[in-house]
Amino acid sequence: VQLQASGGGLVQAGGSLRLSCVASGRTFSNNGMGWWRQGPDKKRDFVAGINWSSSATNYADSVEGRFTISRDNAKNTLYLEMTNLKPEDTAVYYCAAARRAWAASAAREYAYWGQGTLVTVSS
Repeated sequence: VQLQASGGGLVQAGGSLRLSCVASGRTFSNNGMGWWRQGPDKKRDFVAGINWSSSATNYADSVEGRFTISRDNAKNTLYLEMTNLKPEDTAVYYCAAARRAWAASAAREYAYWGQGTLVTVSS
């Protein structure tokens, strides 16, 4: 089972990026999915989560209104649309698949983790 994240890069403050995460080895269409990030302080923080059917999402306060999580179950792919990026959004972003169907915000709820993709926002 593999979760492959991509789409990171260097962007100026105020800019946008779209991250993608493709799952292989099994389908996660019945699982909640999420994005997490690890900044310079090395703490892994929840960014956004989405339930299995895309009917429910939740976001960290710091990204609410700027980031949008979505998924395409037919393509086994998770997305994170990031707009109005700020230097404090600089981090390695990870996608993860939850153990259950809802949009979990606790790390213990996630069973599978992808490798990260680096997002750097310059001021």
